[in-house]
Amino acid sequence: MDQLKSILKEAINNLYKLDVEIVLSRPDSRFGDFASNIAMQLAGALNKNPKEIAEQISAEILTNSSIFEATVAGPGFLNIRLADNAIVDLLKSSTKIQQTLKDKVVVAEYSDPNPFKVLHAGHLYTSIVGDVVANVLQAAGANVHRVNFGGDVGLHVGKTMWAILQELGGEHPDKLQSVDKESRLEWLSTRYVEGNEAYETNEEAKQLIIVLNKKVYELHTAKDHESTFAQIYWTCRTWSYEGFDKLYEQLQIQPFEKYMPESEVTPLGIEIVNKGLQDSIFEKSDGAVVFKGEEFGLHTRVFMNSNGLPTYEAKDLGLAGTKWQDYKFDQSFIITANDIEQYMKVVMKVLSNFYPEATERTTHLTHGVIKLPGGVKMSSRKGNILRAVDILEAASTANQEQSGKEDQSVVLGAVKYAFLKQRIGSDIIYDPAESVSVAGNSGPYLQYAYARASSILQKATQKAESPTDFTDHERTLALKVSEFPEVIGVVLYELMPHHICTYLYELTQVFNRFYENEKVIGSEREAQKVGLLKTYAEVLKTGLKLLGIQAPESM
Repeated sequence: MDQLKSILKEAINNLYKLDVEIVLSRPDSRFGDFASNIAMQLAGALNKNPKEIAEQISAEILTNSSIFEATVAGPGFLNIRLADNAIVDLLKSSTKIQQTLKDKVVVAEYSDPNPFKVLHAGHLYTSIVGDVVANVLQAAGANVHRVNFGGDVGLHVGKTMWAILQELGGEHPDKLQSVDKESRLEWLSTRYVEGNEAYETNEEAKQLIIVLNKKVYELHTAKDHESTFAQIYWTCRTWSYEGFDKLYEQLQIQPFEKYMPESEVTPLGIEIVNKGLQDSIFEKSDGAVVFKGEEFGLHTRVFMNSNGLPTYEAKDLGLAGTKWQDYKFDQSFIITANDIEQYMKVVMKVLSNFYPEATERTTHLTHGVIKLPGGVKMSSRKGNILRAVDILEAASTANQEQSGKEDQSVVLGAVKYAFLKQRIGSDIIYDPAESVSVAGNSGPYLQYAYARASSILQKATQKAESPTDFTDHERTLALKVSEFPEVIGVVLYELMPHHICTYLYELTQVFNRFYENEKVIGSEREAQKVGLLKTYAEVLKTGLKLLGIQAPESM
């Protein structure tokens, strides 16, 4: 594509002595390999009919040996078909991801489960999607720091600690040893549900929970690890992090560089709020510290409550400030549920007063609700939560029913692809049976396509050669393979990994049509066909790797 842009730039300079930026698109193959509306862009500056300009450019570029055909359509669209030698050049660079972010510092924050609670389907989604976005940025040369934020202080901890003390009959940390290691996260989740119910229905318990909430904050301030209450808290917090790490390992996602718990970032958040109050960014309202966002098209949020305790807003300020102080990043992204989109706009507006560069360089991506077919939105507070493990177990069951096998790579590929193929933002209905099918737009379908290509390559009787010319079906496959770097460029710009899924699915369909119409093994052109197939398989494998999906040699 870069070569074609250079050819067009040179032609326009020769004709009109103008230096312009060229934008190319890939039209329907009936019209050409590439298209450009550059003639219509030049019409005003040249005071000429765009169709006339397109015809002049067409005649000029046809003198180049890389151009097979150049035609004009409609009011001045330029459709270009490449010569085989130019397609060969495109193929050579199709497996390479341009290092456009070389040495850039990127902070990737996603997953963000809260200790003392279980990971739900939303955490599973953001863990998978965040990992892939980080993979693509890293593949483009960025120095990516994967971080994980979670509430190890706050009312939910107070509620859980209350229920834990009820379950243990008081502050008896030794009794925690009786909790089965494999069910610790579930045990903590049950305690949270019990604590939440007590908070909502029992006034005496509610007041105790408020006291315990404050006591948890004091543990961190006093750096207390020795008291019996502290031993219970720190043990259960460790259980949570160990449980999270176990799931991440099961998901085969890249490890996080660090957890950034609320307890560590809250002091900076309080400091920012106090300074903002002095600078009249915040104001007092009924004893609380608030930010009036209405004048900025936002809404009012409380950053310190009337009891003098920091809210989630203050903690998020501390988190954002900590990330900036620790990394001085060139780019940052956060993935959360879309129900806090407006909330985050207020936080980022406040942040712009203290860390304007961090605000400008941060992208907030939001996702919808994850449901099973016919499911309703669930709540961790009520205990009817759709857990991350529920999704994985449903996929595993569906896979065994369809294939009779237990294959973790297929199950993971199915779940990941089912989430990733949809544009970030909307609700997702996860259908386990559909996700594990080897027919249709699924992860196992792509894995099977790779295994099929590997089988053909293993049977090859001739050594792969770089193609020099193409049959029609070879040409179509080669052009589709060559799109890969462009797709990655779009993902880097939009931070939307569904483009990779769409491309890989289309690529495998083109390959299937190629294979139905072209004999590979034993053909007169076997070496060139094997060379093309080898490049196709490499692109497919690279794409699957970016998605965190294994590319099996056989299935």
